[in-house]
Amino acid sequence: MIDIFQIAKLKIKKSLKILSVSDKIQLDQFYNDYPFSKKLKIKKLIDKFEGYSAINKDKAWKSIETKIKEQKDKPVFVLFKKPWYKYAAAAILVGVLMMTYFFKESVFQDPVEITSPIVNANTVIVPGTDKATLTLEDGSVVTLEKGNSITTKNANSNGENIVYKDGKSKTDEIGFNYLTIPRGGQFHLVLADGTKVWLNSETQLKFPVSFVDGVVRKVELVYGEAYFEVSPSTSHKGSKFKVLNKSQEIEVLGTEFNVKAYKDEANIYTTLVQGKVSIKTELTKKILKPSEQSNLNLNTNGIQVSVVDVYSEISWKDGIFSFKGKPLKDIMKVISRWYDVEVIFENKNLESIKFKGTLEKNQSIDEILSIMKSYSINNYEIKNKTIILK
Repeated sequence: MIDIFQIAKLKIKKSLKILSVSDKIQLDQFYNDYPFSKKLKIKKLIDKFEGYSAINKDKAWKSIETKIKEQKDKPVFVLFKKPWYKYAAAAILVGVLMMTYFFKESVFQDPVEITSPIVNANTVIVPGTDKATLTLEDGSVVTLEKGNSITTKNANSNGENIVYKDGKSKTDEIGFNYLTIPRGGQFHLVLADGTKVWLNSETQLKFPVSFVDGVVRKVELVYGEAYFEVSPSTSHKGSKFKVLNKSQEIEVLGTEFNVKAYKDEANIYTTLVQGKVSIKTELTKKILKPSEQSNLNLNTNGIQVSVVDVYSEISWKDGIFSFKGKPLKDIMKVISRWYDVEVIFENKNLESIKFKGTLEKNQSIDEILSIMKSYSINNYEIKNKTIILK
């Protein structure tokens, strides 16, 4: 089923000129499949595509129109002279659109009788935040979090990201730092060469504090998930960029890609957004094209390559969880890392139920579970920081 409200959201973002690379990929893919839709206005686009029994289209569109009408007399829509007004307007419209679309499609039978969830009154589970720990060359550890600005010899952090100075080393003796993201955290890093890295929950990256032009640039994804926007080799006297991880080595010239390599999983997934990368192990080497994903099985060291929905793989860095036919077991792994909770399937039959839809990462855990509960989860219990699905 077409996620038409996601497409409508992207069209709004495009009109406000705040479309990201991953957004553009998703919108272009839709236009390639349905060329006629490119010229349709948003309401006509929504009306054109049928099959949305899970929501009331007229009601949804009316809420959008109402919200726009309510805001017309406010400066946020009238004055677009300063950039932040654009973002405020986009946030309102995108928010309305997102509210109309959560888990519209699933592949299970009608839900069984629903009972009230059991929630410990003392339990408070909140979404993750920007936070990390930085281990310096001398072994000292610095806490990075909102409201805690720090400056080191090589970098500056405002508590929400850390930027390394563009200092080029003239020797081979380069120091390394470790950036560790806990469960319930995320962080953004700019390396000394200008490469941007988004780090997901439960992730650790080892990287040099500086680089030498002409010498291969190497970082190590010790574990977890990271999205890389690599500074091109042409800006560094041809220096290639490599990401090392367990049994594989990724080599790039200048590109954007995502690597997922969690400690509790037996597979490493590398998804290419744009550019070109090679995946190399002791046994084989694969070249990825945009929209392709490699799946390295750590038990066999074999690599499988397939075409995937890129947006679903990288939306996490933009504050969105996008699931496309994912089993509940895999979805709850993502939820457990972001909210720093444990999940127990008391009813094992729930593990294989598949969902399709979009969630915002700043939603409360109660909102997310309520959405799922309205479809297939008979009941759930939150006890301390453990979610029990029944």
